[in-house]
Amino acid sequence: MTEPLKVLIVEDEALLAMELESLVEEAGHRVVGWAMSSDEARSIAEGSDADIAFVDIHLADGPTGVDVAEHLKQSGRPMVVFMTANPKRIPDHFAGAIGVISKPYTMNGLVSALRYLQEGVRRPPPVSQLPTGFTLSPAFSTVWSPSVA
Repeated sequence: MTEPLKVLIVEDEALLAMELESLVEEAGHRVVGWAMSSDEARSIAEGSDADIAFVDIHLADGPTGVDVAEHLKQSGRPMVVFMTANPKRIPDHFAGAIGVISKPYTMNGLVSALRYLQEGVRRPPPVSQLPTGFTLSPAFSTVWSPSVA
């Protein structure tokens, strides 16, 4: 069995963060913490062993999610997946992120994305089809897209 993901949630809306935490845990993964601002995100990421960080673009300290993604990319861990209702605010290079899940997301969509991410993190590249509602960054689409037989 593949090891569950350790997930950091970076979201300034407490209810959304709690709902996401519940969905992540129901899918068999573990939430290592959640942050509402860029400073909290950096602090928690440095003190955790998170595999994936779900990062919103707009946090309590403004539109700083892209800065968080760039910081996490430079630190080497965790890998970032944006979760936002404003995917157009993500730069073309995705700030080093794996991709984006657009809000609103569905429970099934999130569970499929977690399975895909788990495969990609634990035994790259993923063998599952790219889930609906999950868009890979250009850098990861060349590496993680399943080969066509």
